Amino acid sequence: MIAIVDYGMGNLRSVYNAFKKVAPNLNVVITSDATEIRKADRVVFPGQGAMPDCVRELSSLGLTDVVIESTRNKPFLGICIGLQMLHDFSDEGGVNGLSVIPGKVVKFRPKNHFNKVPHMGWNQVSQIRDHFIWNGINNNERFYFVHSYYVEPENKKMIAAKCSYEAPFCCAISKDNIFAVQFHPEKSSTSGLQLLQNFTRWKI
Repeated sequence: MIAIVDYGMGNLRSVYNAFKKVAPNLNVVITSDATEIRKADRVVFPGQGAMPDCVRELSSLGLTDVVIESTRNKPFLGICIGLQMLHDFSDEGGVNGLSVIPGKVVKFRPKNHFNKVPHMGWNQVSQIRDHFIWNGINNNERFYFVHSYYVEPENKKMIAAKCSYEAPFCCAISKDNIFAVQFHPEKSSTSGLQLLQNFTRWKI
């Protein structure tokens, strides 16, 4: 079973539909039930909106502990804010994250007036590290982004991919059973669907 964590802040239906498209025979559920998340074979942690709101809602639903637990023992996919929340601290609202990945979340401050914030639209993703999740996806393939903040993990060896928006920034990390991306694979056409299908087959 794949559990998509529902804390009221993610693009849940699009993520669910994308997984059902690539793996129609798998049991995929959208859930805010900690017991169900704990029983799942794989966990997807999406997010959309402001990080302070996401952290608050996750806590108010009593899901913080089960999400942290899931990052330790099963294939775990973070998407957008789901990547950012894994880190220690965000400049957005000065809020603490889940401290699964040492590092911080910082805001884009482009000097070139042509680069607007948020960073929105299709952009190339350069694969920094080999990983099963990249199988069948060409390097520098385009994925869809919508975000004003990006992550700076302390351990640069965790960076699985970079994107460039005036300057290069981390757009994917991998650590043991965790893979997390800043872009939206559920909105990224063929390559995004390939990434999600790879996640359904990834063995740790």
